[in-house]
Amino acid sequence: MSAQHTTTHADAHDHHGDHDHHGDEPHSTFSGYMTGFVLSVILTAIPFWLVMAKVITERNTAVMVLGAFAVVQILVHMVYFLHMNGKIEGGWTLLATIFTVVFVAITISGTLWVMYNMNANMMPDHTTPPVPALHKAPGHSTP
Repeated sequence: MSAQHTTTHADAHDHHGDHDHHGDEPHSTFSGYMTGFVLSVILTAIPFWLVMAKVITERNTAVMVLGAFAVVQILVHMVYFLHMNGKIEGGWTLLATIFTVVFVAITISGTLWVMYNMNANMMPDHTTPPVPALHKAPGHSTP
């Protein structure tokens, strides 16, 4: 057993000098970071201008447009700064991110659905009682 262990240990040391391969590592360049930075600035400035100049007056439309810009900005950050793509670590990082996004979306939508149904089905109707008419005394005037 000792001889076999020695052979395996020696074989493990033979691959120590092979540090030249960078197949799974992200390749970061200055131009890549600058592209991500410029896109991030643009994707921040446009929604800021849309809100401050009151270009979109309807609230629901503004929320949808700003949400779309937010999703695009998240994707820009994931690609240019976190270097997430299908090649890194055999695609497991991207797969784990997709799973997390789906899980969070299901959790949030389920929570909102339950809260809406509880509010609609369990809250009593708050009807305001009619205001009694004020009776004025004869000959009394109000200032």
